[in-house]
Amino acid sequence: MIKLERQLKAVANKRRLAILAFLKKKKVASVGAVAENIKLSFTSTSKHLLILSAAEILEKEQVSLQMFYKITNLQVPVIKYLISVL
Repeated sequence: MIKLERQLKAVANKRRLAILAFLKKKKVASVGAVAENIKLSFTSTSKHLLILSAAEILEKEQVSLQMFYKITNLQVPVIKYLISVL
């Protein structure tokens, strides 16, 4: 139940929903690419990505100096459904 609450809080934001929609389409993207797509600063985008990652909605991988994010398969069913309709 705590995982569900954490994930629901993480997606209860229009910027984070925009990030999920972008990553659903793109599959994997760097922080800079996400920031450019959703028209938000690099710093703010990074904070939103960290929230989604901490909620186990996104996975992150560092390659050299860049951090890349993708949607994980570990979400609860309601979050999987939400992502599917974005």
